[in-house]
Amino acid sequence: MCGIVGYIGEQQATPIIFEGLRKLEYRGYDSAGIATLQPEGITVRRSEGKLVNLEKLLQEQPLAGSIGIGHTRWATHGRPSETNAHPHKAGSIVVVHNGIIENYLSLKEQLQQAGHTFSSQTDTEVIAHLVEERLKTAPSFEAAVRTALQELQGAFAVCILCKDQPDTLIAAKVGSPMVVGLGQGEFFVASDIPAILAHTREMIFMEDGELALFCGPVAQFSTIDGTPLQKKPRHIDWSPLMAEKGGYRHFMLKEIHEQPRAVRDTIAGRLQEQLGDVYLEDLGYDDQALKAVQRMVIVACGTSWHAALTGKFLIEGHCRIPVEIDIASEFRYRCPVIDEKTLVMVISQSGETADTLAALREAKKLGAMNLAICNVLDSSIAREASGVIYTHAGPEIGVASTKAFVTQLTALYLFTVRFGRALGRLTVQQGRQMIADLKRVPELLEQSLLLNDQTEKIARQYMHARDFLYLGRGRNFPIALEGALKLKEISYIHAEGYPAGEMKHGPIALIDEEVPVVVLVPKNSTYEKTVSNMEEVIARGGRVIALCTTGDHEVRDKAEAILELPTFSDDLDPILLSVPLQLLAYHIAVLKGTDVDQPRNLAKSVTVE
Repeated sequence: MCGIVGYIGEQQATPIIFEGLRKLEYRGYDSAGIATLQPEGITVRRSEGKLVNLEKLLQEQPLAGSIGIGHTRWATHGRPSETNAHPHKAGSIVVVHNGIIENYLSLKEQLQQAGHTFSSQTDTEVIAHLVEERLKTAPSFEAAVRTALQELQGAFAVCILCKDQPDTLIAAKVGSPMVVGLGQGEFFVASDIPAILAHTREMIFMEDGELALFCGPVAQFSTIDGTPLQKKPRHIDWSPLMAEKGGYRHFMLKEIHEQPRAVRDTIAGRLQEQLGDVYLEDLGYDDQALKAVQRMVIVACGTSWHAALTGKFLIEGHCRIPVEIDIASEFRYRCPVIDEKTLVMVISQSGETADTLAALREAKKLGAMNLAICNVLDSSIAREASGVIYTHAGPEIGVASTKAFVTQLTALYLFTVRFGRALGRLTVQQGRQMIADLKRVPELLEQSLLLNDQTEKIARQYMHARDFLYLGRGRNFPIALEGALKLKEISYIHAEGYPAGEMKHGPIALIDEEVPVVVLVPKNSTYEKTVSNMEEVIARGGRVIALCTTGDHEVRDKAEAILELPTFSDDLDPILLSVPLQLLAYHIAVLKGTDVDQPRNLAKSVTVE
């Protein structure tokens, strides 16, 4: 989830691009760079870290030119560094890129055999070399770009310059966002509206498989394979703040709606469908090492701990290895019994959570194998762990975690397939089925997001309640905990999650007509038991909000309010159920007037114990 800005016109490009990158820094802040095209060639300035470092460099080494491209990076391939920063250059070609190129390793090998030398660890550099290689036989820069882009697999938005074409800028997209701004004899390109809103409100939104060729004062739109297109501009009347949030009222709502994309990015390039297996590039352990594991301990805090609980069901169910779940702040203080045959997995969105980092260090001191799931490349936990599975959620601005949580669940699912195959507990066919199920998740998440308006109506109905209960069974019990946590975090309403079967052991005493009870009751292996628990609540006057499977008339007839979700598998229900719970918490918080993105007393990353 990087930020791209491009400009072609009569003004100096660097100030326009830099200010655009500043507006997009929420999309990435690991490194940044700008390249401009002048008659004598292309000049690149890049720096590691936040934009202030690039700003200082540009003050020391100014960059002239009226055509340019810029980039602010959220690292996916290659640690944050000046070398891995964009733009990337190969011969006469310079590229900035947002997305993930799934076949970059095979392309890189082909290009190296053709004599190309790579200087970075990124997938993006492959694009520059590929265009440069195709330019040797193509009739034009444009033709070389079209040929090269058709060889790429994955998601990308790119802006490309060629030093031998001093009046040309090419942009294209497949699966990653890109918008074109229309000025007076000038054009702006960006991965999001805020970057260019100060210069124009006339925007053209590019669709997947489209290419824009800017040559002087003329813009031509076509498909990547060359079919001409007529594009109609749209007038944008958002305020600058609304534009930064993509038109959403809050970052949290924007990030909830980004979840289909976040899951796609997390699984991109990792699914080996024919083998029924998963490729985890930084796992750190081969099959032989994984076969030595006799038990697992997963350590995390808060929302990540709920993901860990869900992971226990996945791993034990498919891999038949015992899994313990620990709260990171308690781990070191209970003298944990772990050894070299224990795999300790830590989960942290930021990779900087102090208690989780301390738990990782304790595990390493005790000789355990260790592995991390986190969202930030080259974070402290990622650096210190022997292996890491990166989620590709992109920066999460809202304090209450949403897309980071569902990508943690996705990463745990990926690990389960890889671990199960390594242990021989999953057959090729079982692996293929699990992968096929996972590939459907982004589409089903999009269907879940269609419940937004209905969820808002339910929120209005229950917003004045002082207490909520959330019930779930099996792997949906942790999702009940997560739903309750979301409501507590941002609306300040007391809420508790329970295993549905535990109600009769005490919590049922809390049930009355003033307490809404959110019941997670999809049609899965525990459906009948959960319906029975729901009926116990109703019999005592409880007001049930049920999350059920589409077309479930039995639940529909019993519950006071329902949210219906697509039919799916037990393993992946937790991901789909998370969306309406996030939306319910969000809408109640908005109706109560709380600060949704920055709730009181909370920080995004807890870096002290």
